[in-house]
Amino acid sequence: MNRKPNVLIFFTDQQRWDTSSLHGNPLDLMPNFERMARRGAHFENSFTCQPVCGPARSCLQTGQYATETGVFTNMQALDEQADTIAKYFREAGYRTGYIGKWHLAGTRVSWHKDDQEPVPESRRGGYEEWLAADLLEFSSDAYDTSLFNENNERVKLPGYRVDALTDAAIRFIDRNQNDAFFLFLSFLEPHHQNTRDDYPAPPGYAERYRDAWTPPDLATLGGSTQKHLPGYYGMVKRLDECLGRVTEAIESLGLADDTVVLFTSDHGNHFKTRNSEYKRSPHDSSLRTPFAAQGPGFDGGGTVTELVSLVDLPPTLLDLAGIQQKTPMQGRSLLPLVRREATDWPDDVFAQISESQVGRVIRTRRWKYSVVAPGIDGCAQPAAEEYEEACLYDLYADPYELENLAGGIAFRAVADRLKERLLSRIKTIEGATPTIRDAPERVLPGQRVVMPEEANE
Repeated sequence: MNRKPNVLIFFTDQQRWDTSSLHGNPLDLMPNFERMARRGAHFENSFTCQPVCGPARSCLQTGQYATETGVFTNMQALDEQADTIAKYFREAGYRTGYIGKWHLAGTRVSWHKDDQEPVPESRRGGYEEWLAADLLEFSSDAYDTSLFNENNERVKLPGYRVDALTDAAIRFIDRNQNDAFFLFLSFLEPHHQNTRDDYPAPPGYAERYRDAWTPPDLATLGGSTQKHLPGYYGMVKRLDECLGRVTEAIESLGLADDTVVLFTSDHGNHFKTRNSEYKRSPHDSSLRTPFAAQGPGFDGGGTVTELVSLVDLPPTLLDLAGIQQKTPMQGRSLLPLVRREATDWPDDVFAQISESQVGRVIRTRRWKYSVVAPGIDGCAQPAAEEYEEACLYDLYADPYELENLAGGIAFRAVADRLKERLLSRIKTIEGATPTIRDAPERVLPGQRVVMPEEANE
């Protein structure tokens, strides 16, 4: 590396982890992502810390959980004084840019694309160059990409929305090739188009995936899968093609050895199988995301198997660039894992859920344990004083979470251990000591008694 590393975050919206062949998808949707993972580092157990757009983005911009950022639901503004990654990189001499969906300004909601508000400069998280919309799902459509520049002027870009944002990113990279840059490229895809509740892929792309391979949870539970999965897959395919365009542009400018490209998503998509929409649930279909990175600090890293969280990305990027944290972050740098250094990395990840519920989740390699606050409005309160057990899954036996074991007598000892672990996480992260009520007891036929020590798996 000859200079400070450039950083490009290629950020998708609502993308399941199993869209990649690295997680068993046979459709060759993401060859460029997989090439990047082979060159750099692939984080095969990556999870969001909040399965809804705005809160997840607040965590990614700050390295804090949503109860700390204050953005625990959509349509809440990120504190203008928050120490964001953009501010850190800008103060370190980087040229910072943001392109695409922001969802952190708390602008007024309007479903009409011509009635959108630009993001005031004070609410842009410290980014210098700006070509974005707070609510890209409302300001634009698949072939009508409308955003605002740093002067709050509306800008319309030609082409399919993924291509239009990619073109803008390549122009940014070319314009700033002689300076260290930090670019956040934030797509809407493969999120649905809210105004029609559909997944508009480019012409011919959805048709490729009619009756294609379907993940077992979606095949079993149905939801909107049959209607929406082909378009969703088509969007994922086009995103990966644009990832290839970006990395090729970086290569063509001679920047490949100096530029980190990081690909991940804010959360997953369960296609109305777990509730009435697409996320906001404790299941891996909501929580688990694809994540790989290439470039300085990541090349040759191989497969990282530890469980990692979206909240770990900001401290990782600061560590990579040698930038000191002013405000301690709740995430941790991933670089020791990439370098295979000895570390006391936690063997679980923690997530908060809002809007659909006030919920908390802990996930280990084997177990998923979640709780929910009964009678509490998930859009009004970020936390609760009392929860009750909602879900328990044995992911070794049931990786797509089709049999909820909560309340099962044979699993009581495991649930108690997981309850302790979850309460410890809540106390550390939120500074709270709530109570958790056991789920009603029930007998699950054919189940052996699972021993307490198995909760450590």
